[in-house]
Amino acid sequence: MPLARRLTLRDAVAIGLGSMIGAGVFSVWGPAISVAGTGLLVALLIAGVVAFCNATASAQLAAVHPVAGGTYAYARAEIGPWSGYIAGWCFVIGKIASCAAMAMTFAAYAAPAGWQIPVAVGAVAALCVVNCFGVTRTALLTRVLVVVSLIGLAVVVAAGITAAPSAEPAPLAEPTVYGVLQGAGLLFFAFAGYARIATMGEEVTDPARTIPRAIILALSGAVIVYALIAVVTMLVLGADAATSAAPLADVLTGAGWSAAVPLVRVAAATASLGALLALLTGTGRTTLAMARESDLPRFLAKVDDRWKVPRRAEILIAAIVIGIVLVADLRGAIGFSSFGVLLYYLIANAAAFRQGEDARRYPRWLQVLGALGCLVLVSTLPVVASLIGAAIVLVGVGYRMLRLRVAP
Repeated sequence: MPLARRLTLRDAVAIGLGSMIGAGVFSVWGPAISVAGTGLLVALLIAGVVAFCNATASAQLAAVHPVAGGTYAYARAEIGPWSGYIAGWCFVIGKIASCAAMAMTFAAYAAPAGWQIPVAVGAVAALCVVNCFGVTRTALLTRVLVVVSLIGLAVVVAAGITAAPSAEPAPLAEPTVYGVLQGAGLLFFAFAGYARIATMGEEVTDPARTIPRAIILALSGAVIVYALIAVVTMLVLGADAATSAAPLADVLTGAGWSAAVPLVRVAAATASLGALLALLTGTGRTTLAMARESDLPRFLAKVDDRWKVPRRAEILIAAIVIGIVLVADLRGAIGFSSFGVLLYYLIANAAAFRQGEDARRYPRWLQVLGALGCLVLVSTLPVVASLIGAAIVLVGVGYRMLRLRVAP
């Protein structure tokens, strides 16, 4: 049964912004500054360029294949079933880890110590219920969350630009090539939400026109927001941002705006919740697409007759996310997620590169640059995260080989 086309351009842009302007913008600056130093803006530029290349690949593919599943569906059509499967598997495992990371971040800002795990579990369960009762509710709630998040970020920017720091910020370290690239890899995690729009191809009105526009608009908005936050963080905190657990709250304190710190904590929790909501939705749609092709168990392909959503897939994903929250930490979840996401976009660029001239909206060199960028950023990830990610990918490959062997 097909999904209902209810999402407008505004809805799609809001979902993309809600996915990108999430926990990363409130937490990524410390780790990124610690490795990139004065090269932070260069690292941000590199991450933005790779994200733009990936966005154009996703937009070009989505215009020709306006169906649920994102690169899973695109790679199946343009390259072959195995490429599509690996892309879909990397997306699902990477984004399930991202869901857990967002839930943990939400709880860290919203709950006192000792209550963070129960609050994270409750957030996942509550948003699963929202998703199970229709995508229009998802789009509406995401809009509200994006607005609240942007208000908090606007306060941070205003404080950093207009208020004199209470002390001279510590000087930033000189950058190295590897440090800048590692910083770009960390910052890319915060950009990764734009392609979530493409995974909802069956629910967007006029997808050939709406999806490409929504991806570019959402990405452009996120780049502007991140650049502003990067500048004020360096101006106010300098190298001290590297050791800050809540750098944007510390920006307000350093700028003399301590009274606004609770607002930023609310905005951080809200942004994390918005990203979690969009992640659960997009992962459910890719799971639906894979189940339709028997690359995941067929019972996950069921679409609810009344609400037109893949309820079984949504519930299973939420249950796995809750399991990760109970056993993993935030750093492990983010590292594993980055591995899967970058491989997913590597395949997206390869699929877009193979498209013919009649479908081409962007030059092939953009896809080459995007693929190379993904490979470089993957190489900066922690070794343990890469090894675990590779092992899980091999498990997925083994599952599909076994299914093909026993299939009639």
